[in-house]
Amino acid sequence: MNKLLATLICGLFATSVYAQAPATHAVPATPATPAVPGVQAATSAVPASPAVVKAEAKAEKDVGKALAAEAKDVAKADEKVSKAVAKADEKKAKAHAKAVKTHADAMEDVAKADPEDKMKAEAKADKKVAKGNLKAEKAMIKADEKAVKKIVDASADKAVSHAKTHEAAAAAVADVKKAGSK
Repeated sequence: MNKLLATLICGLFATSVYAQAPATHAVPATPATPAVPGVQAATSAVPASPAVVKAEAKAEKDVGKALAAEAKDVAKADEKVSKAVAKADEKKAKAHAKAVKTHADAMEDVAKADPEDKMKAEAKADKKVAKGNLKAEKAMIKADEKAVKKIVDASADKAVSHAKTHEAAAAAVADVKKAGSK
């Protein structure tokens, strides 16, 4: 009896901890970039001349544009993810509703059956319920699969945009160094 009681209490704690965890969809975050990565470091090693100042201004402008483009791409990707997740949730809810309706129909058929045909009706209802559950599970799996594909695509879009930003920052630093070498 003590073991049973201990098991039930442990189960209670485990479910309460699980219930408190926030339910979020896994979306890899893109690392944040500084306002003008590398440009400040390049300027400290380059003497200040009019060409360098001009190159720094252009570099900051180019990197700012790249950061703005990255922020826009990240926002688009996040919107794609939220739409995909919402659509998947909607499809899963429809599939669940259909499964519930199938269960209700099967139980209704069993209730209407004659007493001598009750076993046969229950067997038929069990088959109907199993078929309905399978159909619902398949629909839910497909919905999740589509959502995960969209999430991966959005993550790839974010990564490409982030790489483009770093490329623009590296080009800007190179331009500043080139201007300093003249």
